[in-house]
Amino acid sequence: MTGGRLDTDSNSAEALERADIREAYERGRKDQRASRKRHPILMTFTFIAAAVGVVLMALAAYNGSFGRAGGVVDNNLAVAATQAEPVVRDAASDAGQSLREAGASITDRTAEAPHQAPATDTPR
Repeated sequence: MTGGRLDTDSNSAEALERADIREAYERGRKDQRASRKRHPILMTFTFIAAAVGVVLMALAAYNGSFGRAGGVVDNNLAVAATQAEPVVRDAASDAGQSLREAGASITDRTAEAPHQAPATDTPR
């Protein structure tokens, strides 16, 4: 690491040069850090992909080959899809029914409300 604290003889050329180098170093670090900002969603997907890769490597090691590990993953995904499909279908049906009921409720309220003339914003 270059630079350092200024000693008691802070007017010496060497001490001022070290301070300038240290300042330039810090500016460079800040500039580099700013140029390498990462998007949090992209980093989340990267970590998820890395975790999936580690799990697949572990399955391949456990099953002896990537082919058999892929078969295990495919089987588990098929089971999960089979079990999730009715749940998703029922949730979508319930959501659709709730929307229809909410729409009917709003329609009933507007039909029951007395009709009023719209308010105007013009001064008298």
